[in-house]
Amino acid sequence: MATAIHTTGRRTLLAAITGIALLGGAWQAHAQAQDVKERTLRFAFSLAKDHPLGTGAQVFADAVAQKSGGKMKVTLFPNAVLGSDPQNLSAIRGGTLDFTSMATGLVASIDKQFGVFDLPFLFNSAQEAFAIVDGPVGTRMLDDLSKHGVIGLGIWDLGFRNMTNSKRPIAKAEDVAGLKIRVIASPVYIDLFSTLGANPVPMTFGEVYGALESRAIDGQDNPVGVIESAKFAEVQKYLSLTRHVYTGMPFMMSKKTWDGMSEAERKIIREAADEAKQAERKVSLAKEGQAIDGLRKTMQVNEVSPAELARLRQKVQPVVDKFAREAGEAVSKQVADELARLRAAK
Repeated sequence: MATAIHTTGRRTLLAAITGIALLGGAWQAHAQAQDVKERTLRFAFSLAKDHPLGTGAQVFADAVAQKSGGKMKVTLFPNAVLGSDPQNLSAIRGGTLDFTSMATGLVASIDKQFGVFDLPFLFNSAQEAFAIVDGPVGTRMLDDLSKHGVIGLGIWDLGFRNMTNSKRPIAKAEDVAGLKIRVIASPVYIDLFSTLGANPVPMTFGEVYGALESRAIDGQDNPVGVIESAKFAEVQKYLSLTRHVYTGMPFMMSKKTWDGMSEAERKIIREAADEAKQAERKVSLAKEGQAIDGLRKTMQVNEVSPAELARLRQKVQPVVDKFAREAGEAVSKQVADELARLRAAK
């Protein structure tokens, strides 16, 4: 009899504990729902909506909506409709724009460390770049952006840059000489093309197509996915696969917007950003080969021989040395050491 009473009591206690746990869980879910407000957030970028970055942006917007139960909405503004990359960077720092993504070379305008990622011929593959930007060095650099009014939410993939122009194929370093080439408004790109004998012309991305069409410039450099989505093949004849610089795209949020959010909302943003980063990279890598095949139908595409690529590397080594110092000797050494470790482990 005593055993039966003891067993019944234990069941009652377990039921009570379970009930309390369920009530606690329900209360926690309710509290979290209360912590998520109705918000409409804006995400502006310079590339086309059908570019992999646009795909990643849509994945992010969808994930935020799903995780917030539809309370938080992200509206996308592709094709530089709200302004150029420098204007978007200024806007998120000022709190008048919530999200943007742009090349590391442009982010280096507010934090010179990011210039390390734009060193010519730094990475041999996208996987090397991902390992560095997702590792301790990249994570610390993204965290450091908070000093500049920006929350770093990961680095997306734009890919390896290649050269297009309307004059001639680029098969060796000397072929670059004399060409007017649009470059990102970043010192490393200006010095890179100057060293190769070109006439670099800094220009925002939204202006490039028109300048190529009017022959105000001869060419430009971008990953093949950008060349395809921006329809540069309509105004350029030659594509040379130089893969001279890898470009990552930091995904950034206004710290002012972030500071106004609850922990529950921040968790939604971070989780959605991680999902979008992985999705964007997957699409971007798959797109590269497809884009080259597609561009071969309308452009004259040439590979650059390993021997000539080695000559290109040698010619721009002074640029690498200079901007490694500019980015900071400590961060440059960290990246070099980590790359050496990754390559030794293969």
